[in-house]
Amino acid sequence: MGKAQLYPLRFDPIYQYRLWGGRRLPGLLSAPLPSDGPVGEAWVLSDRTDHQSLVANGPLKGQTLGQVMEQFGEQLMGKLTSRFRRFPLLLKFLDAHEMLSVQVHPSDAHPELIPAGDTAKTEAWVVIEAEKGSHIYSGLKPGTTAGGLRVSIDDGTIAEHLVSISPKPGDAVFIPAGTVHSLGDDVVVFEVQQNSDVTFRLYDWGHIDPETKEPRPLQVDQAFACIEFGASDSGLVVPRVETTTPVERERLFDCHAFLLWRALGQDPFTVGAMAEPRLLVGIEGSGQIMHDGTPYAVGKGDVWLLPAEAGECAFQPSGEATLLEIAIP
Repeated sequence: MGKAQLYPLRFDPIYQYRLWGGRRLPGLLSAPLPSDGPVGEAWVLSDRTDHQSLVANGPLKGQTLGQVMEQFGEQLMGKLTSRFRRFPLLLKFLDAHEMLSVQVHPSDAHPELIPAGDTAKTEAWVVIEAEKGSHIYSGLKPGTTAGGLRVSIDDGTIAEHLVSISPKPGDAVFIPAGTVHSLGDDVVVFEVQQNSDVTFRLYDWGHIDPETKEPRPLQVDQAFACIEFGASDSGLVVPRVETTTPVERERLFDCHAFLLWRALGQDPFTVGAMAEPRLLVGIEGSGQIMHDGTPYAVGKGDVWLLPAEAGECAFQPSGEATLLEIAIP
């Protein structure tokens, strides 16, 4: 089986209940939501033990991403094979009807805060939908001290210490590990992050867990241990245009964990790369990936993993289409 040729892989979304979530993800994804309750996240590519993405197309349909990594490691990862035992990125769509907790993730500088088998967590958001009153918080205002931040948690004024963004569709926000952040009030984003689930809550806006009827637990001491209080490159990023024809291609994020480009066009253009995997995310419009003479349909919200051995492929838009393409440095 390991000698078989890999092909572009699509995965079924894994919906996650979140008390701050909404019901808007069906507008992005083809899979129907669970029958009731707020759904905050759709994990659209996950190689985590507790939530394994399942291949949704072709001969490997029903296999987990972890199984594909184990059976086809070199074919999937190419020149990155020796670096990763599991796929290093986790991709999500978030529907934040209410505010997420104010939170922070640890960096590699704090290994004592990272459970065995997990990693640090740098992440980034691309805004898909936003309302007039939507909020994103990314980073601390200059001059914020640990003492002042602790007081603000107790008196409920923490938002006064956070850099506030009024999001609009297309905005790109970088959240390096150690950044205090939150978002909500009816905003939908695409998220790319390191494959980690380590989160420390500082403040939770008075949310009550409907099951326990109690506030959700905070991890204030752990959060303070990994907050970066100095200058940071978190927040809104300015896209860097790299090409204008045959596709308008701009780089949004370039960090140690991932690179992400946004491509907008209506003429065929190239996606993928030789000897390394790439991820494609449909944001607007539709089209198809051509690989080995076979078309693979890409619609809004679809996520495709191009294996390293697939190399470069042609993407043929059906009219104007917007794609995100993600690489692993």
